[in-house]
Amino acid sequence: MSRIVILGAGISGHTTARWLGKWLGEKQQAGQHEIVVVSPNEQWNWIPSNIWVGVGEMTEKQVTFPLAPIYKKMGVTFKQAKAVSIHPEGGEASDSPYVTFEYTEAARAGQSETLTYDYLVNATGPKLNFGATPGLGPDEGHTTSVCTPGHALHANEELQANIAAMKRGETRTFVIGTGHGMCTCQGAAFEYIYNIEHMFRDKGVRDKARIIWISNEYELGDFGMGGVHIKRGGYITNGKVFAESLMVERGMEWIVRAAVKRVEPGKLHYELLDGTEHELAFDFAMLIPPFAGQPLKAYGKDGSDISSEVFAPNGFMKVDGDYTPKPYEEWSKADWPKTYQTPKYKNVFAIGIAFAPPHLISKPMQSPNGTPINPTPPRTGMPAATIGKAVAANICEMLGGAAEPTHTASMAEMGAACVASTGMHIFTGSAATMTVYPVVPDYETYPEYGRDIDLTFGEVGLAGHWLKYILHHVFIYQAKLRPGWSLLPH
Repeated sequence: MSRIVILGAGISGHTTARWLGKWLGEKQQAGQHEIVVVSPNEQWNWIPSNIWVGVGEMTEKQVTFPLAPIYKKMGVTFKQAKAVSIHPEGGEASDSPYVTFEYTEAARAGQSETLTYDYLVNATGPKLNFGATPGLGPDEGHTTSVCTPGHALHANEELQANIAAMKRGETRTFVIGTGHGMCTCQGAAFEYIYNIEHMFRDKGVRDKARIIWISNEYELGDFGMGGVHIKRGGYITNGKVFAESLMVERGMEWIVRAAVKRVEPGKLHYELLDGTEHELAFDFAMLIPPFAGQPLKAYGKDGSDISSEVFAPNGFMKVDGDYTPKPYEEWSKADWPKTYQTPKYKNVFAIGIAFAPPHLISKPMQSPNGTPINPTPPRTGMPAATIGKAVAANICEMLGGAAEPTHTASMAEMGAACVASTGMHIFTGSAATMTVYPVVPDYETYPEYGRDIDLTFGEVGLAGHWLKYILHHVFIYQAKLRPGWSLLPH
């Protein structure tokens, strides 16, 4: 019997689990293969809709569902636990490769266990590294977040209190964006700032709100992808003009090339790329934290710590990319991983945010003080699901005797579609709909813009909102393995 262990059940991990369950169905039921998912979270969360929880337009129940019943239906073993270490060469507990984990479910909280594997998929996702910026975050800091449903509920509570104050005639300052010089995931903050602005108009308090965007992007519209040129309405424009026009239309201010250095109650301190330092007072702040790899260790057969061989310094797992340090001008699409297989351990894969990018997509920048100020590469949503499905296909083929993976999913060879909400309402809502191909610019194939301009375009409008709302239900339907789920886009 072969056992596949998947660490994490987010978008990428859950995608891998459900495709493995589908493709290995009969053999799995016959006991030839076992699929085990280990995740500290009891609930699956459709993260892109957390921004709507953060403005009170959706409930936590609308963006989550329990994982255990889904995996039981699939015949997948589910353990609500947190991975602690991997032992790819075996060790004291077993001669076979194994993982150790600690249960997080209440009945067995804190209990440790080991589990051997034939194939391991690291889909642990990111650690929300609020601690990288003193004072950042909803738990021990002074800002809110929409990274989890719980965070989003808290953000909405704070938001509603500020709306109540504005209805009393008070003015309020809202700061939305990134909370560190090396954040990724600007998209969530981008959606959130437009949704609160839309809500303020709907509540009749827009004139009482000063809304400020703060970001580590070199220019608006970078999004960690080195900027983008898009076809819109028959002409070509760049992401900077696209994003700035949206801000201007809605009366927002923006600060870019900024690294938030620390946050005090009602005040954040930030450094600009030119090295100058500034302060900004706020009444409400929603700042996305930087991401780091989960605190997962790796050990050799003799018990020695081999984490530095398996993981990059930021804690993400090294795969089949080219991690050789080289100047920005020498970066290439060939640097990016294709199979997500680790170099030394051919039965170990890392997917979604858990894999280490070989380098930035945006040009690296730092201030005269040595502070890095540049977005890190996005690896969420559509790319995460595409990678997860490809890895599932490769494991199936390797179980059948294939020597090497044959399915590839390089971010330099795949496109992505993004539907970013800019206001939720059936009649007055809107969304920015954008496609990018490829995600990582390819100047060898597309020397002018780095991307296929016929497949890279964007529009803003009510139809985009309807599309995003429909996709919310489509992807949750798919994740629940409803009839026909495998026919739907991922």
